[in-house]
Amino acid sequence: MAENKILMDSDGVQRALTRIAHEIAERNTDAIRVGLIGIQRGGIHLAKRIAELLSGIWEETVPFGVIDVSMHRDDIAQRGVVTVQPTEVPFDVEGKTIILVDDVLFNGRTVRAALDATHHLGRPQSIQLAVLIDRGHRELPIKPDFVGKNIPTALDERIDVSLTETGGDDIVTLLPFKLEE
Repeated sequence: MAENKILMDSDGVQRALTRIAHEIAERNTDAIRVGLIGIQRGGIHLAKRIAELLSGIWEETVPFGVIDVSMHRDDIAQRGVVTVQPTEVPFDVEGKTIILVDDVLFNGRTVRAALDATHHLGRPQSIQLAVLIDRGHRELPIKPDFVGKNIPTALDERIDVSLTETGGDDIVTLLPFKLEE
């Protein structure tokens, strides 16, 4: 059986988020028209961190919120009982550039659901995608605009992102796939 492999430590995570924030600022020059939305659960804390970094770069408060995509997924029937988390977007998305933020991009289904959920809030001018890790294996034509790190993986591996906000250390680990017991 394969061993766990650390892909990013705390410094690596911080460097990746700082780079993503600078790339967002470079691509989007109108700070007041940008809002970040973290995808429940993995993207929440990352969106908040990137919003804080952008606020420092632009010297403007960058709004952020969180969105739950559970009820917008195309595999909801296969998932069984779904626990819906809060969606809290305390700003108007209408006409804004929305940056969706998630921790790991895999097959693209979560992002597709996030696009649907975002459009239920209004009609943004544009939507961009920022992810900490892109692990490949896309099933849908979805490509991130901003990536912390590309990590090609095998289908029998998974990526675990641990953050200080959830009681761990900032660390990204490659793990062997484990079947639910």
